[in-house]
Amino acid sequence: MNDATPAPASATTPAPSRRARVRAPELIGKGGWLNTGDTSYTLADLRGRIVILDFWTFCCINCLHVLDELRELEEKHRDTVVIIGVHSPKFVHEAEHQAVVDAVERYEVHHPVLDDPELATWKQYAVRAWPTLVVVDPEGYVVAQHAGEGHAHAIARLVEELEAEHAAKGTLRRGDGPYVPPEPVATDLRFPGKALVLPGGNLLVSDSTRHQLVELAPDGETVVRRIGNGERGFGPDSFSEPQGLALLPDGRVIVADTVNHALRAFDPATGAIETVAGTGRQWMQGSPAAGPALEVALSSPWDVAWWAGRVWIAMAGVHQLWTYDPATGTVEVAAGTTNEGLVDGPAAEAWFAQPSGLAATEDRLWIADSETSALRYAERVEGEGGADGGGADGGFVIRTAVGTGLFDFGHRDGAAAQALLQHPLGVTALPDGSVAVSDTYNHALRRYDPSTGEVTTLATDLREPSDAVLVGEDIVVVESARHRLTRLRLPDEAVRVEAVAHRTRRAATEVAPGALLLDVVFTAPGGQKLDTRYGPSTRLLVSATPPELLADGGGAGTDLSRGLVLAEGVTEGVLHVSAMAASCDDDPANEYPACHVHQQDWGVPVRVTESGTSRLGLVLAGLDA
Repeated sequence: MNDATPAPASATTPAPSRRARVRAPELIGKGGWLNTGDTSYTLADLRGRIVILDFWTFCCINCLHVLDELRELEEKHRDTVVIIGVHSPKFVHEAEHQAVVDAVERYEVHHPVLDDPELATWKQYAVRAWPTLVVVDPEGYVVAQHAGEGHAHAIARLVEELEAEHAAKGTLRRGDGPYVPPEPVATDLRFPGKALVLPGGNLLVSDSTRHQLVELAPDGETVVRRIGNGERGFGPDSFSEPQGLALLPDGRVIVADTVNHALRAFDPATGAIETVAGTGRQWMQGSPAAGPALEVALSSPWDVAWWAGRVWIAMAGVHQLWTYDPATGTVEVAAGTTNEGLVDGPAAEAWFAQPSGLAATEDRLWIADSETSALRYAERVEGEGGADGGGADGGFVIRTAVGTGLFDFGHRDGAAAQALLQHPLGVTALPDGSVAVSDTYNHALRRYDPSTGEVTTLATDLREPSDAVLVGEDIVVVESARHRLTRLRLPDEAVRVEAVAHRTRRAATEVAPGALLLDVVFTAPGGQKLDTRYGPSTRLLVSATPPELLADGGGAGTDLSRGLVLAEGVTEGVLHVSAMAASCDDDPANEYPACHVHQQDWGVPVRVTESGTSRLGLVLAGLDA
């Protein structure tokens, strides 16, 4: 932080009764303000209100989870609380102002948003991760910071304390907030996500922002019918930001009902909608990851595909692939560890980063792994696995065709080893054995040919393509940000484009060579304590890219503070840190207290210099000294 503050409470002590007082830096963003009716604001304009700054970027699934976590608090305390989204981009495309405008509508952000393409406010607040929430009291002081998900309950309690405290002091100002909704736009589709061709030739599209499915005639334009009432919900006639669609052998369509954290089955013949997997609640660490499908929570399923006798699920929210077996009514993890990154190998050991698109062929399941800007695939290992091919039983291996990791992206064709994508959301199997990639943030349709190992560009001047389907000799692209389907003839030759390469733009943290103390700061919310009834309630996982960066200190443990040793001769890289803490209500009279999980993953770029710091502090919840 900018000013000196008292040392944070340790992970084993309750929050202090007296809060640290840190003056909040000003809000700066070259892109200006959204959702305010063209009015710009300073912190002085908001004095008297409780301000919650939500540092987010629209590619980040964890940021989207937090948007949903905050909706209830935003509604309940609308006369005292002002939530401001500070949009802080990771990808080049996310620094485009129109892209931020689109994202604010797409995800129904109903509060002011400051567009900060140069990360000016991010740097002022020393933010290190998406998402991060900062609470500013009515007098303009920072009183709390939270990274990651699962903090809504703690912030709600803090808001109530601040309301009481500042009402008594006379420093609380109630009234309408600065939010001004934009004018609605009439289109048949609004930020459509995925599409499939029904057996009769019509097209079914997930109309994500309108919380519906839309059936279109074969021309891709004429609306035949709408499925769902158009209101966000989890009832028998409602969805919440649906995405992926997959046709089952029995003619039903499986729908990835993303924000409901569920799979729904839609019967085109009867119009019936049925929940077949998920509880409507988000899966969190420690929850069951296999069992009866309606009893196991899911986490932002983004796409689905029928392959190897089961429905495969791109579980974007936890960086895994799961499967759903309609025959047994069960779900289970099929690949991934929940760690975010790009690691190939046996399915149970692989790492993903927000898998968002699937396409099945006879021998491979292709995966658009969006946050690593990668095209990957699963294939069966000969002689291993069950006859039905399901489960994380060692029968499948994960490999990468295009992409290198979380921080490298761009638009470059050629040999797959050096080709670059930018946050792809969709993949489509083509008749010749190659695949088309909906290269979303490059506004392009790309092609990877396994027989040659070459990447080419099929089409440009699309607008955030998120999926594509084959219709005869044409390919129909879901142009999500143009709110339409666009029909293209598959070209014989590739489009020539100027190659560009990018890296994530966050500045590296300078660290001293040798010993580095990693401190994850966690202060249990007021009225809560760490849940130690069944053993340690905290978890810390540390790794590095390249792996050679860490000479010692990697791996899993339960202490939130750990000594690392940086290897000699490696001057830069990324430290990957995953932390979790579980806290419960501190009430001895309550035999079954309510408990909450706080979790966050950080990817911290570091540069080794003699003048660098010997301590790396990461705030999970609380304030760092």
